[in-house]
Amino acid sequence: MPDVTDFSVTSMTAPLRRVAVRSLPAKADFLEAAWHRVPDHAKATDQHAAFVSALESTGAQVDVLPACEGMADSCFAYDPVFVVGRGMIELQQLKPARVEEPARLSADLAALGVPVAGRLTGDARADGGDLFWLDDHTLAAGRGYRTNAAAHAQLREILAEEGAELESFDLPHDQGPGMVLHLMSLVSPVDEKLAVVFEPMSPVPLLEALTERGIEWIAVSPAEYAALGTNILATAPGQVVMFEGAPETAVALREKGVDVTVVDCSEIAIGDGGPTCVTRPLLRSEEG
Repeated sequence: MPDVTDFSVTSMTAPLRRVAVRSLPAKADFLEAAWHRVPDHAKATDQHAAFVSALESTGAQVDVLPACEGMADSCFAYDPVFVVGRGMIELQQLKPARVEEPARLSADLAALGVPVAGRLTGDARADGGDLFWLDDHTLAAGRGYRTNAAAHAQLREILAEEGAELESFDLPHDQGPGMVLHLMSLVSPVDEKLAVVFEPMSPVPLLEALTERGIEWIAVSPAEYAALGTNILATAPGQVVMFEGAPETAVALREKGVDVTVVDCSEIAIGDGGPTCVTRPLLRSEEG
């Protein structure tokens, strides 16, 4: 593995040292992009700033990138690019409203000093929301309407260059290709031995993979799944940020000893994105 510099991510729960976020655009066709309604931009901007403050309070360096006007989903910075141990992988997105995002985010992160470890090419398509680290050498990858088999094949080759592997998990049809369903819609790691999971739609092999690693989970209810209760961001082992709307999950986490910060981001959540979605971690490391 590379020496830790100002970029490197091979964990979902190691202390978040550096993270990029992107401001919400003032103008975009949000309804065409399948948002539930047009957000109140002034309110969304204030909520985004409060979220950034919550991240900074954990000690993380937050790089706030400028808004991409006309690109409704561009505030969901987790999806266009995925950061691994050696740098970033520039993805290719299937959703028409997002096809320009990977190149834009890749350029912005390159300006921050993050090197390119690989790029998807040809017919490979993937969203970062279908990718998360099961452990520091195994990347879980959802196979669904946003991420295809060609992307899995190319990602395996890129990951092999740093001694990491990809484990594939098929996603259900759910509401079909017009609606977003990512692997991380169903699971979010909290620390090395705890996660939150929406069991009814989780692939059985995924639950088996968690069990094999000794990871227990908090089962999120259908009502709180709909409120993005499975979409939480670990800022350190046992320390998370989540959006308002899933109080039962927050209580269950606290009963497990987890430090929970809840932020009101209702104007962002209407785009079906939670705190993981609006961040692009650049460095996670036990070293300060």
